[in-house]
Amino acid sequence: MPSTRSAARPRRTGSPSPSYAVERFSLDNGLRVVVSPDTSSPVVAVAVYYDVGMRSEPEGRTGFAHLFEHLMFQGSASLGKTEHFTYVQGSGGTLNGSTHVDYTNYYETLPSNAAEVALFLEADRMRSVALTQENLDNQVAVVQNEIRVNVQNRPYGGFPWITLPPILYDSFANSHDGYGSFVDLESATLDDARSFFDRYYAPGNAVLTVAGDVSPDQIREWVEQHYGDIPGRDTPQRPSFAEPPLTAERRALVLDRLAPAPAVAMAWRTPDPADLATFLPYVVLAEVLTDGDAARLQDRMLMRDRSVTSVGGYVGIMGDALDARDPTPLIVEVHHPDETSVDRVLKTVDEEVDRLATDGLTEGELQRTVARMTARYLRELDPVMGRAQQLSVFEQQRSRAELVNELPGLLDEVTAEAVQAAAGQLRPDNRAVLELRPEGSS
Repeated sequence: MPSTRSAARPRRTGSPSPSYAVERFSLDNGLRVVVSPDTSSPVVAVAVYYDVGMRSEPEGRTGFAHLFEHLMFQGSASLGKTEHFTYVQGSGGTLNGSTHVDYTNYYETLPSNAAEVALFLEADRMRSVALTQENLDNQVAVVQNEIRVNVQNRPYGGFPWITLPPILYDSFANSHDGYGSFVDLESATLDDARSFFDRYYAPGNAVLTVAGDVSPDQIREWVEQHYGDIPGRDTPQRPSFAEPPLTAERRALVLDRLAPAPAVAMAWRTPDPADLATFLPYVVLAEVLTDGDAARLQDRMLMRDRSVTSVGGYVGIMGDALDARDPTPLIVEVHHPDETSVDRVLKTVDEEVDRLATDGLTEGELQRTVARMTARYLRELDPVMGRAQQLSVFEQQRSRAELVNELPGLLDEVTAEAVQAAAGQLRPDNRAVLELRPEGSS
């Protein structure tokens, strides 16, 4: 089983690229496996990423991908409800799962001597999940309560990740509420759940990653033992979700009964994330504009004008630039007092973006930004679970787990001219603007 290791090289930021071992193999049923051994700490992380997310939901079944994530914890082929938790936590580990735009993941961190426990548990629910009417009804109620807590009864709940996509996009896949409507959730049937599992939870639609204090040969033996006899099934062909660019500004207003002050979110569509050479300048641009006290919008709006209370920017609806396919937006989110009008906020953002597009970056600005991004990225990779998740998403999205080592170098290759050109694409005539006002305000 060959190992791929990226060699560290000097970079303009002065930070070396990581060189984590990356090994891979596949089973006859289509399961892709990535192993990254690291004996520096007696800990192992196991992650399974299924190529199904919020964009995979059919009309009339909003929130189903997230609902199914909950169902995957309700029992499996050999285990009853809560036993997955019992075995992981009883081994001294932690576990969780999450639903994203283009994938759903499940993961455990355990002492390395319990690695086989996690592998068995994930194989057991990949083989079969306990789909009963009782479990379905119970988890519909759990998800509905989660929506009440996180969206309906929280200030700025769902802003802007739920409320902005319908303004920015046209297709159902890109624009619908991934948390789901109560009507759609209550309409879900056991047949829907069984069909969803058969279609999307096949071994060939998954990536299994094991990182940490493990022997790759032992992991391969255990994976073949626990996953090898899971029947392979046809996997769905993922459609293109790309949409034509906007040719005019789109604006909308939402009222929030709990918000204490107004806010506004602006979004522009970025190039396809599959082409990192054209996409990464937009990721760097978001940081140049909003990350840190010296960032363009932070310095102008917070430090000098003192016209807003917070400003942030990021690429990706859920705030992670590299965990989604095309289309993916660049978002600037601003919270401001009543006395600052939305038009003033937009005018200031336009002025700073235009200044960057016209004059370019100042000396050292790009280097500082990339150094900060790289340092944050390396910190996120340091915990074994952070590394397992990054390896998983790179393999699942791009079939390139090795990007875990290559990304800092790719960021280092982004030029000031490319960031300046990206700024030139953030125009009023190709953006979506979502204004939030406290309910009852004028």
